[in-house]
Amino acid sequence: MGERALGLLSATELIEKLRAREISSRELLDHFATRRSKYNDELNAIVTVDDEAARQAAASADEQLAAGVDLAPLLGLPMTIKDAIATKDMRSTGGATELADHVPHADAEVVARVRNAGAVVFGKTNLPRWSADAQAYNEIFGTTNNPWDTTCGPGGSSGGAAAAVAAGLTGAEIGTDIGGSVRLPAHFSGVCGHKPSFGIVSQLGYISHPTYQTGEPDINVLGPIARSVDDCELLLDVIAGPRSDLASAWQLNLPRVRREDPADFRVGAYLDDPLVPVSAEVAQALELAIGALTQAGQQVHRAAWPEDLEFADVRDVGLPLISAATSPARGGDAFSAMEQIVRDPARHPETQQMRARATAMFHRDWLLLTERREHNRHKWSGFFEGFDVLLAPVAHVAAFEHQQQGTLYDRTLTVDGVERPYTEVIMWTSQFGYVGLPSTVVPVAVTPRGVPVGIQVVGPHLGDRTTLAFARHLESLLGGYQPPPNYT
Repeated sequence: MGERALGLLSATELIEKLRAREISSRELLDHFATRRSKYNDELNAIVTVDDEAARQAAASADEQLAAGVDLAPLLGLPMTIKDAIATKDMRSTGGATELADHVPHADAEVVARVRNAGAVVFGKTNLPRWSADAQAYNEIFGTTNNPWDTTCGPGGSSGGAAAAVAAGLTGAEIGTDIGGSVRLPAHFSGVCGHKPSFGIVSQLGYISHPTYQTGEPDINVLGPIARSVDDCELLLDVIAGPRSDLASAWQLNLPRVRREDPADFRVGAYLDDPLVPVSAEVAQALELAIGALTQAGQQVHRAAWPEDLEFADVRDVGLPLISAATSPARGGDAFSAMEQIVRDPARHPETQQMRARATAMFHRDWLLLTERREHNRHKWSGFFEGFDVLLAPVAHVAAFEHQQQGTLYDRTLTVDGVERPYTEVIMWTSQFGYVGLPSTVVPVAVTPRGVPVGIQVVGPHLGDRTTLAFARHLESLLGGYQPPPNYT
């Protein structure tokens, strides 16, 4: 393989070049603008750009790079932000027509942190309305395409983010993830993504409904999407930490990697389940990853799973909690429709019934669900006393064709000739998300039809450095990110 285009290098490599004065921030910004003009019309990944403000920020970064003193970790790196995250003086819509012209007066805390770390934020990336789909399309900006196959979606909800990173239109990204919205796009688009442990990254400024979030939404996290695991860890170190209003009382110090040598990791794998069986092409890709590990001498314990934990709890506990957490976006007529389903459930599919019950549930019911979640969290804690990481699918399918009729809760997907509920797309990610566990996704293979497959590296709560370290090990064995064929 020849030398990669500048925009396809990892953020870590780009920062090294900036510090070595091999390229300026303004030149790098121009390079991404050139790639954007060449590829973005086809992809529709980046939907808002502020070139003037970005050039001013890049010029300032170049002055600091020239001075060479106390260089911030992201200094001069051009990057984009998911359109569900408030960005000062830049249109930020959440993908919803209600906020089509919304320009925040303040940055979300994660945006402020990447700016304070020297990043040059130049644009926003596409997503579904209120981040509520495994694809990326909305009435304002239209549909984002997958750079590996433009008839398919790049995943969601941070789909524009992953497509932009995969095609080399940006240095890196910050997305959001409640049911898999960082991990699914990483898997579908062939890039790396990290879902942090719940609670370690501020969510202030997350646009999930018209009035924003003034607190910490349940289950949701904000995390990086990038072209390497090193990039994900670099960005995590920038954005992780207490909210600004709590920083006077505590600081975050994530535990070190459990074992220095990945070969010594106690590795479990759970690669399939009868409730959400994976497709043949996903199974083949995952087996390639496990085969590479075993060939390298790694012992992998198959069928590893917490004792007495039902996989189906993701359906009975996890999805209702996720639906409850996203319910503020369903107001007015949408909420009335949910109430009607609760009153007359028999006329609606079970997934719609679940969503309606979760939207309109009493606080007592929510508390009882969270009790069940706490029991499951303890089971995972016990599991990770015997294992350092668990390897699992990101989704039961690889990238699929655009499907915009209906909703997440009433569509179907045909998998190996069998029609199955669309909600299954988020089951493998929700399984670990609703209990707050960290998960790093790294590409492991490309299917015979030419779309990528990733794997989840899951670890104990606050074990982010351990999942990142083992994902880096997989990256070294399997090659990690590869540019989509038409975007080199």
